Amino acid sequence: MFNEFSKRNKAVRAALELAAERDWGDVTLPDIARHAGLDLADLRREFACKSDILRAFQAEVDADVLAKVKPAGPDESVRDRVFDMLMTRFEVMAPYKPALKRIACYLRCQPGEASLLVCSTLGAQYWMLAGAGAKLDGARAAVRVAGLTAIYGRVFKVWLEDASPSLDKTMAALDRALRNGERRLAGMEAACGNMAGMCKNVKGAMSAFMRGFKKKNEDARPPEPGSAGA
Repeated sequence: MFNEFSKRNKAVRAALELAAERDWGDVTLPDIARHAGLDLADLRREFACKSDILRAFQAEVDADVLAKVKPAGPDESVRDRVFDMLMTRFEVMAPYKPALKRIACYLRCQPGEASLLVCSTLGAQYWMLAGAGAKLDGARAAVRVAGLTAIYGRVFKVWLEDASPSLDKTMAALDRALRNGERRLAGMEAACGNMAGMCKNVKGAMSAFMRGFKKKNEDARPPEPGSAGA
């Protein structure tokens, strides 16, 4: 990752290297530019703020994961594919774990700055689901993306503290969370299906009522003048 020596990649890599050494709040944009060997003007042309640099990191991780994961086998479930996608994501981010740990610690105390990453975090999990072959149409897509984002957030905390090379704790936490999430999603989708059926029945009943009401009014309407002798 970040093999291309563009100004953008240099800046992202420099920001992560500095974050591994000090608190993210102490890392300034001039520090990043200097560490990347860039002018501050060059950095500004690429990014609007430090959160923008983190969003670029997320997007690069997305692309790297999608490039690494092999096509799905005929017997693989979506849950198994999502598991592979997220574990690959943790592998891709492994060289940056010290920096990500400091950044996560900082953002927990800065909800305003953390909120700037909500859309890109949801977008990252959308791409993980897309890569896993999940259905992403209609309202169900929003539910699935939000659910996987919540799962990823919980497991990400486990991963940050998991020092084992095999990531046993991370895999166990992810497998458990995906199984629980799958059950909850099935329940929510069933409830949504029942609600849709009820709405359809109510709509049909209202349409029938309105047709009957209209016909009743037409039958009760007095004849127009001059129509009696017609």
